[in-house]
Amino acid sequence: MEDFNSWKDLLNPEFYIDNGGFWLILFIIFAETGLFVGFFLPGDSLLFVSGIYAVKIIAETFGSTGSDFLDTTILSTAVAVAAIIGNEVGYYFGLKAGPALYKKKDTMLFKKKYLYQAHEFFERNGALAVIMARFLPVVRTFTPIVAGIVKMNKKEFLRDNIIGAFLWSFILIFAGHYLDKLFQDQFGIDLKTKLEYIIIVIVLVTTLPVILKFIFGTPKENPVQEDDALDELIDKEK
Repeated sequence: MEDFNSWKDLLNPEFYIDNGGFWLILFIIFAETGLFVGFFLPGDSLLFVSGIYAVKIIAETFGSTGSDFLDTTILSTAVAVAAIIGNEVGYYFGLKAGPALYKKKDTMLFKKKYLYQAHEFFERNGALAVIMARFLPVVRTFTPIVAGIVKMNKKEFLRDNIIGAFLWSFILIFAGHYLDKLFQDQFGIDLKTKLEYIIIVIVLVTTLPVILKFIFGTPKENPVQEDDALDELIDKEK
């Protein structure tokens, strides 16, 4: 077990795997969307690295099944369920208290601009936003809240929530597990020794759309436009 040395540990997937394993991984995935302050947590990289350690994680928690595929499937399914529950909590939070967030002052852990970005993403992509947002850091934290604020149909949200959670979980965890095996078998490279580089690549790939949007996207809304957006959301809430 590793000791907590700095805030950088909170961005290191191995820290959670070494110090909490299976159950802490599930909590982190839940918190990333169920608790809106969890947007800074390492969702994508945590899933990929968890895939690399899938057999070890399941063996330490439940005992070995003797099958890499089954171990990876168990982990992926559990993570998907945690992600689904997190999104549902975010949705109902938005349904009940979301509009008040637009009047909340910015803090170190909360920025209103994230809500506006998620709202714009949701409006532009419709129901698919719930699925697509799973693969976008920060956006996936606030999209279920926005879905609740605009009163997206509960059954449709649950459907898209389930699809998105299983796609996100299975793609990243299975990619981590089988790419590690591929690199070891074909090139003699153990990805466990290259985790720092892998995490950097994952962060760059997953945040690239957000960065491009920031650089080449539409100009930032002025306060009057933001107030109009707030009024529209509150009207929908009523």
